[in-house]
Amino acid sequence: MTVELGIGTWALFLGGAALAGWVDALVGGGGLILIPLLLSGAPQIPYATVLASNKLASVSGTASAAITLTRRVRPPVRVLIYAVPLALLCAIGGALLATSLDSAVMRPVTIVLLVSVGIFVALNPSFGSTVQPKAWKGWRAAAVLAAVGLIAAYDGFFGPGTGMFLIMAFTAILGRNFLESAAMSKVVNTATNLGALCVFLVGGHVWWGFGLALAAANICGAQIGARTVLGGGTQLVRYALLALVVVMSAYLGYQQFLSS
Repeated sequence: MTVELGIGTWALFLGGAALAGWVDALVGGGGLILIPLLLSGAPQIPYATVLASNKLASVSGTASAAITLTRRVRPPVRVLIYAVPLALLCAIGGALLATSLDSAVMRPVTIVLLVSVGIFVALNPSFGSTVQPKAWKGWRAAAVLAAVGLIAAYDGFFGPGTGMFLIMAFTAILGRNFLESAAMSKVVNTATNLGALCVFLVGGHVWWGFGLALAAANICGAQIGARTVLGGGTQLVRYALLALVVVMSAYLGYQQFLSS
């Protein structure tokens, strides 16, 4: 498809994609920036194309951040060998489900989960600050795979907060600190984004020229974000997570209760 966009609109979209990449690399939530920006800045672009363009940008930026983070923070490969293909398949399933159900039904559940996560992290300042690795076996392995599968399906179906929920799961179940969990979440989140993108590809919703331009900007932002995470460590991830909880809860709450 082809839609004429002015230079100012292009600059706004590319800047927004870069900012979304930076936010995504920190703790996730970049889609809350880019999707509303695209919808309001170019309402003539079909909604499915906006979502597909966001996913193309997001998978590119997240993969870029994952490469940068895993070079410095070595995630447990054994976990990712199982988690990544599971995340891909479950995200595809979630995205297919979204084609037949209204994903807005997830808003109240997501708000409750976000507030619960925020309260828990705020009341437990040591959570995620140290490494206390737990063995990948038995109930822990099953719990991680169950969490990854559910979160991946959620990402394909609805999406907001996926990276944050993955960080919390890896930290709580495997005893990793926030920095290690962030690196793991980027790898798994790349798979979930790719799974959802596959559904959009099959549906023919991807506008390649537009999406690739956003992807390039998103990668630039993600690289800056990944280096910000490495420089700030676990405390930065903690503060970013709490900030994301506040912003996302307010945004989803507005959509649920105040938006007409």
